Amino acid sequence: MDLYEYQGKQYFARFGIPVSPGGVADTVDEAVVQAEQAGFPVVVKAQVKVGGRGKAGGIQLADDVDAVRRHARAILGMDLKGHVVGRLWIERSSDIAKEYYASFTLDRSAKKYLCMVSAKGGVEIEEVAATDPGAIARLHVDPVDGLSPQAARALVADAGLDEEARRGAADVLLGLYRCYTEGDCDLAEINPLVLTTEGDVHALDAKVTLDDNAAFRHPEWEEFAGTDTSDPRERLAKEKGLQYVGLDGFVGIIANGAGLAMSTCDVVEQVGGKPANFLDIGGGANAAQMANALEVINTDENVRSIFINIFGGITRGEEVANGIVEAMGRVEIASPIVIRLDGTNADEGRRILAEHGSDKLESVATMIEAARRATELAQGAAR
Repeated sequence: MDLYEYQGKQYFARFGIPVSPGGVADTVDEAVVQAEQAGFPVVVKAQVKVGGRGKAGGIQLADDVDAVRRHARAILGMDLKGHVVGRLWIERSSDIAKEYYASFTLDRSAKKYLCMVSAKGGVEIEEVAATDPGAIARLHVDPVDGLSPQAARALVADAGLDEEARRGAADVLLGLYRCYTEGDCDLAEINPLVLTTEGDVHALDAKVTLDDNAAFRHPEWEEFAGTDTSDPRERLAKEKGLQYVGLDGFVGIIANGAGLAMSTCDVVEQVGGKPANFLDIGGGANAAQMANALEVINTDENVRSIFINIFGGITRGEEVANGIVEAMGRVEIASPIVIRLDGTNADEGRRILAEHGSDKLESVATMIEAARRATELAQGAAR
């Protein structure tokens, strides 16, 4: 679960990470109240889960009430990369001397937490990594040992942070580590972490992704879920217990297994198509799972064909085929389906699918051929 900036800052504050004083506003009048409470000058910030808000006009400085009203009216309802602004964060403006970057995430290959710190904050870390990789100091943290104060101080020094910022930045890192571990985050990022002209160090922005698998430990996360405006396709898939990520293509993808689903997306791209989603129905492929998957795919108006890619292991091919046929009877399919079925008893499964073949259902022998056929059907439907 990705948090909005204001939620991320509220989460940071629980772990002692200093943030700018401010409050949430859903209307222009509420924005004025929050600005008066925070103290002028303030920054009016659009609350959407996309980057580039400042360049798009979603972050504005206001010196008085009239400016707050003007900016709040302009930003509320603004469309930022497909996200309509319905909420604002009003915070006291900071006199910034320097901007830095700090984050914690998981390095799966190293099987350790990864902390990254850079003296080049305020821009996308990917841009820094591409143009000046030496500007990012990295530290792998063993979960058993944790992050020590000494290691935090050494890391901010290695990153080249200004001398006057190092003590405060090290303290922030220790709080950010607690937020990441005790708060069960997949990502805890501050960009920028700022040094003010008064010599204080605090988080000026917050990017927090919570680990959904840890939700049972955090009943307080319900308050975050209630404000989530994620992709409706993803919400429906979650309700049905499916692993789904919406993309912007036109070939719907259904596969059993995350690795196979990712490979299927790659193969569709390889033959000139664009996947509309990543959808993993898990190890099995019974009628109920398949019907749920097809229902989710059907809600995407951009889908012009569906590629079902199943490799039967423990689940036998004829069970998969019967499940697909039964699912098609439960769900009214809007797009043609191409199926690649392989693995245990695949021949019997293909025979069953062939018996039910139609202009809505084709069985193709190989993965690359099926991807190519699904792409052809989608492109033909677009003409």
